[in-house]
This record gives sequence, C-alpha cells and structure tokens, in this order.
Amino acid sequence: MLLEPTPEQRTYRDAVRAVLGTDETRAEAAAVRARPGTEGGLLDVYRRLGERGLLAPNWPREYGGLGAGIAEKAILTEELIAHGVPDIAHTLSIDIVGLAVLLYGSERQKTRLLPPIARGESIAGVLFSEPEAGSDLSALRTRAEKDGDGWRLFGTKVYSAKTHLGDFALCAARTTESGVRFHGITVFLVPLRSPGVAVEPLWNIGDERFNRITLSGIRLTADDVLGAVDDGWHLIGEVLGLERTGIEFQAKARHWLDAVLDATDGSDPVADERLVALDAEVTAARLLAWRCVDHLRDGQPDEVHSAMAKYAAGETARRVASTAAELCGLDALLAGDDEEAAGLAVLEAAAREAPGLTLASGTSEVMLTLIAATGLGLPG
Repeated sequence: MLLEPTPEQRTYRDAVRAVLGTDETRAEAAAVRARPGTEGGLLDVYRRLGERGLLAPNWPREYGGLGAGIAEKAILTEELIAHGVPDIAHTLSIDIVGLAVLLYGSERQKTRLLPPIARGESIAGVLFSEPEAGSDLSALRTRAEKDGDGWRLFGTKVYSAKTHLGDFALCAARTTESGVRFHGITVFLVPLRSPGVAVEPLWNIGDERFNRITLSGIRLTADDVLGAVDDGWHLIGEVLGLERTGIEFQAKARHWLDAVLDATDGSDPVADERLVALDAEVTAARLLAWRCVDHLRDGQPDEVHSAMAKYAAGETARRVASTAAELCGLDALLAGDDEEAAGLAVLEAAAREAPGLTLASGTSEVMLTLIAATGLGLPG
C-alpha cells in the first residue's frame, strides 16, 4: 500500500482546501460550533464545492463529477472533517445514495438524481433502520403493497439523518413474504416532500438530528424502484460494504486528537505517553482505512479488511474522546456557546458524538463477528 499521493490527488486536495480554508467557510464552521445540539449542515459549503465539481470527484463527468477515483473521495472526507465541516450529508448523499444509484440506477434515474447532488443543490437520505429491527435489517416491517402498476408504502423508519432537509431517500421495504428472510426486500427511491411521508425529529445528544419517518401509503411507480424487485438485500449489502472504509471515523479521531495536542503543553510525562500511544493508534487506523480505499480502487473490496478498518477507527475515536476529557478536564466539557470554550469546543462535541461511531455503519460487535467468522473461520 502506498500513501504517497499522485500529483493529481495533491492538486485535488489543494483545490478542496482552497474552498474550505476561506474566511467565509471558517466563519460558517465556527458558527455551527457555537450552536451545540443544533442541526449544522453547512449546505452552502457543499454548494461552493459542487460549483467547482469537487463534491463528487469519483463520479463520471456526465453526472457532475470529475471522473477521478475513490482516493479523491476519501481526500474530500478527510478535509471536510479537518476543517470542522459536518460530513454526514456528504456521506449519505455521495457515498451511500449516490453510489447506489450509480451502481443500480437506470440511465433516467442517474440523469435525474445525480447532477443536483453533485452540485450541492440536493441531498439524499437513507430509510433502512426501523423501531423493532435493531441491527437486523432483514427483520424490517415496512411493506410495499401492489397498487396497479406501482406500490404503496406503509411503515416507520427511525434514526434517519438529513431527511428533514433531503429531497429523496433510499427506502428498504418488503415486497414479497418469503421463508428466506433476506429475500423479498426491495429498495425504493422515495420522494421525501410528498403526501404520505411524515418527518418528525428524534432528538439526541449529538449535533446531527435524527428523524422518524412515517410512510402512510405514499404511491410509487416502477421508476421509483432501484435495482431489481425483491433483490434489495444484495443491493444494500454491496453498497454498505463499499462505503465501509473507516475513512470518516479515523479522520474524526485525528481532528479530535489534534485539538487535545494543541491544548496540552507537554509538561506531564504520563499524559504525553498516553497521547503518543493514541497518536500511533490513530495513525494505524488511517493506514487500515486507506488500505480499504486501495482495495476499492483496484476493484477488489475485502469485507474483512473493511470490518477491521471500521472497528479500529470507531473504537479509536471513542478512546480519543474519552481521553480528551480526562486530560483536559472540565475545559473539554465546555460547549461551543460558552465564551471560555475557545478551541476546545470540538472536544465537547466529540464526547457526545464518539459513542455513536461504534454503532454507525455496523456496530463494533457485528464487525468483530464478521472478522471472526469470515476472516478467521471461527464458529459464527
């Protein structure tokens, strides 16, 4: 694995930094930090990136991208986080929904949906999780009932981010009852601003708002089906597997650790030893994440390595956040709206966000099970 970037990748990173490093963007990111617990999408920043073709660099040019590779996409994720710009809208719209449409969408779906996302004018969400399903998506209860040449959707989705701002979302629903629980699931492209879709907030301790989505008979047509009917499990598995690299988690760990390093003076040898060890862990997590990026670039995704990267990065980020509170004391618990918080407000936000990183994109327990069963051949 080579971490040395190509000249094209350096040029791309410089172009992204030029947008994210402006006084305008810095002021917008600071304003988000000063409003802890509120929604902070910074969608204007996305639009400025989109205007320059920087927001979806790995997409084909006809859909608004640069025709570059997955390394550029990973670079953008790192730079968004390093500059304090919330990355969840990018992860959802580009990395998950956009990838799904690119892989499985019809030409009509791609032409209609992808260019506005690449320009930063539209964002998309994901409607997978349900109140009673937990981490087992195959237990979903949302159903799609045939209605002439289309379907009507009924069900409830939870823990969905950005759907109150989004234009459409991927939605998993059961189209056929089957003795095989993974069969009979279909993925739909659901317009979020339509009758039959109700969006309610699910408040949480993080800065990114979750939502509860109630589907009350919204009618969809064949044009709203992504991929093949009843084959949604395969689609979801491939898309989430390709998205799971750990890039965003290790980038958050680095961003938070850098804030701790800036706040410490090196006078405590015990603290310094812990920080050196954490720095090594964060560096290792980045190497694991970029190994996954290399696999994807070469067309050889490895689900075990992806699980390793996600587990290491998520758990490392959690340790960084907890260590920050221990070493920086009460200063690390001052929220961004406290005038004395100064540069440590990022650590208060980290303490609220970090626990969720061991759940997002697959829980740590699921990652360990995958590593053990698939990677080591241990009993499942």
